[in-house]
Amino acid sequence: MRRRDFLKKSAGAALGGAALGGCSGEGERAPAVHTQRNVQWRLVSSFPKGLDTIFGGAQVLAERVETLSEGRFEIRPYASGEIVPGLQVLDAVQQGTVQAGHTACYYFTGKNQALAFDTAMPFGLTSRQQAAWLSQGGGHELLEGVFADFGCVSFPAGNTGAQMGGWFKREVETVADLQGLKMRIPGLGGQVLSRLGVTVQVLAGGDIYPALERGAIDATEWVGPYDDEKLGFHRIAEYYYYPGWWEPGPNLSALVNRRAWDELPSSYQEIFKSAAHEAHVTMLNRYDSLNPAALERLVASGTELRPFSKEILDACRRTSEELMAEHAAADPTYARIHEAWKKFRAESYRWFGTSEQAFAAYSFGGQSSG
Repeated sequence: MRRRDFLKKSAGAALGGAALGGCSGEGERAPAVHTQRNVQWRLVSSFPKGLDTIFGGAQVLAERVETLSEGRFEIRPYASGEIVPGLQVLDAVQQGTVQAGHTACYYFTGKNQALAFDTAMPFGLTSRQQAAWLSQGGGHELLEGVFADFGCVSFPAGNTGAQMGGWFKREVETVADLQGLKMRIPGLGGQVLSRLGVTVQVLAGGDIYPALERGAIDATEWVGPYDDEKLGFHRIAEYYYYPGWWEPGPNLSALVNRRAWDELPSSYQEIFKSAAHEAHVTMLNRYDSLNPAALERLVASGTELRPFSKEILDACRRTSEELMAEHAAADPTYARIHEAWKKFRAESYRWFGTSEQAFAAYSFGGQSSG
């Protein structure tokens, strides 16, 4: 089968995922899928099965790979804790315990602070902006060297959209109210709040509810109404804050062990890229469809919606910029990525701050006030 014929047949189902990169010359022939050897991979997720949308990213990826390869390339996804804990996905892929993982790379900033750029930065990029930066703005290329240090390659494979600010057992209106608060929050957002007096913990999704229930934490963030309702946070914490300033558009990634990737036939590599892109689009579409009704149910059940005060947002933004500058001063690689990211953010904000912002302020504001 000619490569162009294969892409023509698969591109519609895969939502144009082959455009994410790696396509070779016009005249190259790829081996026919039906002549390729069978490949079986294991993929570990950072998320529990009960969260069908975020764990579903790994399932969509696996299903599309199997379909597009006519059953010759199989990936079995394992939920958090089935092979390794959710916060050890990068380790498992790096060590070759499994061939692939599905995770949020800001979980691993303790290994390299620059990994946060792959997921989300405080007061950073929305889902559309993050996708544009990674795929068209040079972000993916800038991060390749970071992932190479872990023996991995990475592909966007999900996004939740703008997240909520989380669940709190008491109101927080001022920066002083943050002092002594115990909160589950990962990544640079956690570092920001830690500097503002919060005792920060990083917990996998399945561990949050019991920690909140027994008082080990006073507050938690996760994703948004659909997942948060499933996890039952509203039964313990009354106040639901927004926005999730640390995650305006977090990207989820499919990590692949470099050696396993290099051993794949080129046609299977293209199938994987296309399937990852479909998982990326599908997850965001599902959240955008499911979150509105879930928020209505939460409010109807007694949840108190609260916006973060300007005082808190200003302090968090100022601290975020300070921390990023410190990380850049300590690491030339981080500094290079940070500079490119800041430039893209500034340009993107100018564009989105025109027609997009005007439409949202008029239309969304009118709906919420109504």
